[in-house]
Amino acid sequence: MFVTLVLFLCGIGLVLLGADKLTDGAVGWALRWRMGEWFVGLTIVALGTSLPELAIGLTASIKGCESLTLGNVVGSNVFNVLTIIGCSAIVHPILISKSTVAKDIPFALLATMVLAVMSLDAWMDSAAQNWLTRTEGLLLLGYFVVFMCYTYAAACRREKTICGGIADERVVMSEMPYWKIVLFTSVGIVCLISGAILCVDSIRTLAMKWNVSETWMGLTLLAVGTSLPELVTSIVAARKGCSAIAIGNVVGNSIFNVFLVLGVCATLSPIPADDLSITTWGLMLLSILVFWFFAYTKRIIERWEGGIMLLLYGICLAYWTFHT
Repeated sequence: MFVTLVLFLCGIGLVLLGADKLTDGAVGWALRWRMGEWFVGLTIVALGTSLPELAIGLTASIKGCESLTLGNVVGSNVFNVLTIIGCSAIVHPILISKSTVAKDIPFALLATMVLAVMSLDAWMDSAAQNWLTRTEGLLLLGYFVVFMCYTYAAACRREKTICGGIADERVVMSEMPYWKIVLFTSVGIVCLISGAILCVDSIRTLAMKWNVSETWMGLTLLAVGTSLPELVTSIVAARKGCSAIAIGNVVGNSIFNVFLVLGVCATLSPIPADDLSITTWGLMLLSILVFWFFAYTKRIIERWEGGIMLLLYGICLAYWTFHT
């Protein structure tokens, strides 16, 4: 078991390294094109931090562990909203823009509601099983295209900004030579693929040894592991007072996980959803609603509100441990 745990940690490390290197190249191009911090946080950084879920989801689909994909996305999104925003707010109160409250968070809520409706076939229309089908996967990809078009249009209307600590990175990344971009891309792809294979194989072995479901492993252990980039990025951004990066990172990643990751994986192979109860979907919706409520009241998430979000995540973990 110790060897399996070590392999799992190595897999997570490789996946995160691969995502980081691929993101470096993407951010470099984004900054060359003079995109603002909000756009970078909501799209490029979010895509980079969604790469672990995408790589693991594709590997799980190929290896016949589709339930692991859905558990990982649901667990990651709940962790993103409650733990990452909660920790960031405790480090530094987070200022929320009017546009985020009025448009971005509702888009994340829409993604969650669409996924829940698609996954509750037995409850919605008395089907024999709950599935995320290929057709629904294509619909999710369609929503992703709409989201990207909206994001691009919104970014074009917003004033591009540079906040403390990001300006230096902008200069460094814009001067990155092309050979380094190619190197980062190659290393990133190799690390993502090899790390994803290690993660999926290790999770299957641990699930059997611990006598727990692959869904539970995806909701908890794997979700936390693949969400580490978001946690680090958002906390650092919050410390620098760049709330646009912190919020855009979490909101964008949550939307990417549903529309892109599950869209691609479900299109490749239908995903069973029987292991996720209505309560789990309710907790996922509740996490978004709590986030939206705290953001709406004063357009700032205080430290005590961050503490409440962390407490709610603890409740989610307890429920999954005893009911999954």
